[in-house]
Amino acid sequence: METVRPTEQRRHLRSLLRASGLSVLHGQSGSDVRFHDRPRSCFGCWRKGGQKGQALGRSRGGFTTKIHLKTDFDGLPIAFDLTGGEKGDAPHFRILLDLGPDVTPRAVVADKGYASKANRNAARSRGAIPVIPHKTNEKDKPAHFAKAIYRGRARIDQAVGKIKRNFSAIVSIAAAFNLIESVHMA
Repeated sequence: METVRPTEQRRHLRSLLRASGLSVLHGQSGSDVRFHDRPRSCFGCWRKGGQKGQALGRSRGGFTTKIHLKTDFDGLPIAFDLTGGEKGDAPHFRILLDLGPDVTPRAVVADKGYASKANRNAARSRGAIPVIPHKTNEKDKPAHFAKAIYRGRARIDQAVGKIKRNFSAIVSIAAAFNLIESVHMA
């Protein structure tokens, strides 16, 4: 916010932009047009709205967001959904099955967080084989588990890693836009 920034810093940033050949915008623009250089509230923008609808929540790891990612077997993202960090994975399984293009997979591979009888039955009802490891305290575990298919889940982890690297780049770009936006002034 430019009203908090000292005048010397503004001049320094402006001189850096001029030295680098970038143009400096003069005057105010946007929805928060101020005629006087003093802090005041901006009606209708940047309101505190709480966490509702922001997919944020407290978990053991702190204030986090969970990414529920649906990929093809090659690890290419098909669809995703965001929930707060405190939300469980298993209740979100049916939503993931319905997300994305209308395809009928032959198998559904997921980690132990999605393990439940209801989720396995939901996958079977859609004609897919559930490849979800059973929890250690689960009763009536089958003798066979498709380990060869489950190893393909590593591709999902790799896709999440790529998303995290891209997320870092997007945050850098957003920070740069905020810096550029804060530099232009009268």
